[in-house]
Amino acid sequence: MGGTIDPATLMALGLGAITALGFVFVAGLVTGPSGRRYRRRLTAVSSQKRTAAAAAGPEGRTLSRRDSTTPMLDRFVKRWIPRRDLLDARLARTGRPITVTHYAIATGASVIITSGLVMIFLKLPIMPSLLLGTAIGVAIPHFVVGRMGKRRMARFLNLFPDAIDLMVRALKSGLPMTEAVISAAHEIGDPVGAEFSSVESGMRMGRDLDSLLWDIAKRIDTPEFRFFIIALGVQRETGGNLAETPQNLSDLLRRRRSMRQKARAMASEARASTAILGSLPIVVTIILFMTSPNYIMVLFTDVRGLILVAIALGMLIGGIGIMIRMAKFEI
Repeated sequence: MGGTIDPATLMALGLGAITALGFVFVAGLVTGPSGRRYRRRLTAVSSQKRTAAAAAGPEGRTLSRRDSTTPMLDRFVKRWIPRRDLLDARLARTGRPITVTHYAIATGASVIITSGLVMIFLKLPIMPSLLLGTAIGVAIPHFVVGRMGKRRMARFLNLFPDAIDLMVRALKSGLPMTEAVISAAHEIGDPVGAEFSSVESGMRMGRDLDSLLWDIAKRIDTPEFRFFIIALGVQRETGGNLAETPQNLSDLLRRRRSMRQKARAMASEARASTAILGSLPIVVTIILFMTSPNYIMVLFTDVRGLILVAIALGMLIGGIGIMIRMAKFEI
């Protein structure tokens, strides 16, 4: 276990991983006769739904249930992944058709590739390579999905004041709130337009405006949008000027955005210092790997070196986290 992996063993591990992925893929696509009969019955029952969704247009089709190409993997993921509802909500915030099965496949592939790269370049034994590869491989899809969701919510907040202004003008011209939301969906781009288009499709199916807006709030988890929904509900129950509250919210969102940009500009020096100081240990380690690999490999082949690396990583992550918290302003 302490020596390096010879090329034959490495090729065997790679072929084994590829073969396992192939078996999983074939098992997901190929099912028995009962599965084929079930799909035929399901197709016969859902044909009317697909016809209605096609007649409703693109927005209606998004509400119809998409058939899965990997039913076996879906059943496995549904059974073994804990707290799937939170993962579903996290994937829905990205605005992309990413399912939990796709996320699980991407995570498994990331773990395998990362473990192989660690064994090849760091020359670690199998178990440390698998542990390190699993940690990095699981973190990469989690970080990517979280980043995509944050960017989409940021774009939503940037366009949300313009959408509110369109709804206010529609309300002042005498249109009801439902028509104001639909007009904003047609005029504003993604992601506001895409989210509000689901309101139009849901109202065609007989749902009320409040429940549709709260469904959007599950994907757009921001206090501004929740305040907008609560304000509409209160105004509808108590009466009064319906256009005044959204107009005040639009002005508040624009002032908050301006204040947030000023705070970001003032904290730019601290963020630059965090990036430079946090990247220095990593850059120095890479340079030592390239210039003196025998000198630094002791840290990764000896147990005491691994302990020191773990302590150093913990201190580095803690320091970066503290500096990020100091340079971050909540507005």
